[in-house]
Amino acid sequence: MDIQKAFDTNKETWNKKVAVHSKSDFYNMAAFKSGASSLNRYELDSLGNVQGKSLLHLQCHFGQDTLSWSRLGAKCTGVDISDKGIELAQSLNNELGLDAQFVCCNVLDTSKHIKDTFDIVFTSYGTIGWLPDLNPWAQMISDRLKKGGEFYIVEFHPIAWMFDYQTNPPEMKYGYHQKEAIYDEYEGTYAETEDKIVSKEYGWNHPLSEVVNALIEAGLSIEYLNEYDASPYDIFPNLIENQDGMFELQEKLYPLVFELKAVKSN
Repeated sequence: MDIQKAFDTNKETWNKKVAVHSKSDFYNMAAFKSGASSLNRYELDSLGNVQGKSLLHLQCHFGQDTLSWSRLGAKCTGVDISDKGIELAQSLNNELGLDAQFVCCNVLDTSKHIKDTFDIVFTSYGTIGWLPDLNPWAQMISDRLKKGGEFYIVEFHPIAWMFDYQTNPPEMKYGYHQKEAIYDEYEGTYAETEDKIVSKEYGWNHPLSEVVNALIEAGLSIEYLNEYDASPYDIFPNLIENQDGMFELQEKLYPLVFELKAVKSN
């Protein structure tokens, strides 16, 4: 297929989403501007104290997580394919008096635009599914890490992406090891389901083995891989809220989230 067409289509959709998402309750811009963090328990617990560390945030949307890390003392750079997203991120950074930097590019082209190396490379919640091949992604991560630097990803579990959510109940339709792109076209977004925006998206499924092996082949050492029943976001159908304010399948038939940390030793 035409990969560039897929990237262009996704970029157009994400440019449309910025205006909708920035006004949504999901992203709660007023609370964020007043000091609320957009970060969740998984990433906060795993990365710990980031004071004084350099952090590269991949696929940062309009920068709330990037700026939340910046508020915690990290020296941050955010990357995203959406020029509208980066424009808003830069505006928020200036308004809040923070010192993050933002670069608009396809995440796979990050090393063409950024030559610095970082203590931490971070990505989260709905990012790798936009990439057809994780090998160049993993190599870019390795190239942008300092020796001893950490890569951390927290992401929706690949089993969750096997379902077609346009049907009710959701239908298991896509292969766990599927290589072909998945095209979807629907009204609304995960942040505003009632909005009339038409999302046109190309995505790719990536099994856990592909994530792990791509990072190993790029020279990183895996510290841990964890899978969790609970998601911080209520974005899949029929989830129930648990006592910790997280969201789970009632039967807990499969995990919703995984996290992985890897280190660049050489």
